[in-house]
Amino acid sequence: MNEVIKIINERVSLRRYAEKEISNDHLDLLLESAIKGPTAGNQMLYSILLIRDAATKDKLSETCNHQPFIKKAPLIMIFLADHQKWMDYYAYEGTAEYAKSNNMKFEGPKESELLLAVEDAMIAAQNVVIAAESLNIGSCYIGNILERYEIHKELFNLPDWAFPIGMLTLGYYPDNFKRNYRDRFHKKFVVFEEQYKQLSKHELKEMFREKEKTFKESSLNIAQNFAQSFYAKKPGAAYSLEMARSVKEALKNWTGRKIKAIQD
Repeated sequence: MNEVIKIINERVSLRRYAEKEISNDHLDLLLESAIKGPTAGNQMLYSILLIRDAATKDKLSETCNHQPFIKKAPLIMIFLADHQKWMDYYAYEGTAEYAKSNNMKFEGPKESELLLAVEDAMIAAQNVVIAAESLNIGSCYIGNILERYEIHKELFNLPDWAFPIGMLTLGYYPDNFKRNYRDRFHKKFVVFEEQYKQLSKHELKEMFREKEKTFKESSLNIAQNFAQSFYAKKPGAAYSLEMARSVKEALKNWTGRKIKAIQD
């Protein structure tokens, strides 16, 4: 097994960190690794926010589904799907007039362009994760940054076309840390040849067999099986409903609206 494959296989989500700051040399390596990631049309449709301020980390620990460990991370990186820089560049370079004179529409970014920016941002994030692991820096993805769009927009002074799509907490592994590896679904349930395969009930039961063993009935959980319990915990939970509302609000900016004038 080569070193890169070993790093990928040994990585775990880290929620407890050594009490020391990430060195500037290591931070530079992480950011360079992010920037070297593949990107749609070489546009780099993302930006990265570095969060070290204690008050801001405290805020994020609350807005991101009340997770106290977030505020204890030495460093937080927020990855923005970002078309704002390109749209501003177009404006400064007279692109609206050019489009009009050539019978072209000059429009703001559309939903499809948001998805491209999401891909760019998360590729950069994963490059950071792997590079960090090689430096004994652990990480944890925080999907809850998708929640509370209005609060985060104000907190980080975000323009309309910069959307926080992913977040990483980062810090060095503490001494004598014991890694707890979690099982993944077998590749036969995930990887299909040529066309998608919809799994049968029998295959789904096999796929979820180990997870179903973790289900326990209780007076606090009226679910009758693992599927019901997990739905209540994740897709049906209040935070998930807030996430859906938040994303819908953000998507109002990504409609390809016609731009008539240049802003100075």
